[in-house]
Amino acid sequence: MDSEITLRVDGRRETLSVDTRTTLLDALRERLGVTSPKKGCDHGQCGACTVLLDGRRATSCLTFAVANDDSEVVTAEGLAEEDEPHPVQQALLNNDGFQCGYCTPGQVCSAVGMLDEAKSGWPSYVTEDLEEPVELDEDEIRERMSGNLCRCGAYANIVTAIREAAE
Repeated sequence: MDSEITLRVDGRRETLSVDTRTTLLDALRERLGVTSPKKGCDHGQCGACTVLLDGRRATSCLTFAVANDDSEVVTAEGLAEEDEPHPVQQALLNNDGFQCGYCTPGQVCSAVGMLDEAKSGWPSYVTEDLEEPVELDEDEIRERMSGNLCRCGAYANIVTAIREAAE
């Protein structure tokens, strides 16, 4: 069964008809040509498909497109302002926080969402003091980014980049 949905993707309003079983990831990549989110594991375990969905990070391979009718989707492509990279993107460039680049768009979206969560005071498993503002040390960043895998092993530089972007 097909259903017509509307998504706001990287600032553009898109209306499309999708099979009700279509994931948001497949709708973005196959129907709209937005190839920034990557299909990695297709089980929500690698984070390569991470996007910002209504301002919160989400694995787009695990959510149906129809469940997100009229939602705002921001991919790594949509984070830049004009020709200026988002501060997280710039920090990854500055700190060589990628190798092959396959996981990078998901890492970027996850980092942006994670920084917003920390700024809002959301604790993680390793947050020690729940009364104080979250301190984004290496342990905190690693825990919060643990859903995003890098097969090349660029983790040390990714953590450094996120710390730089947080400042």
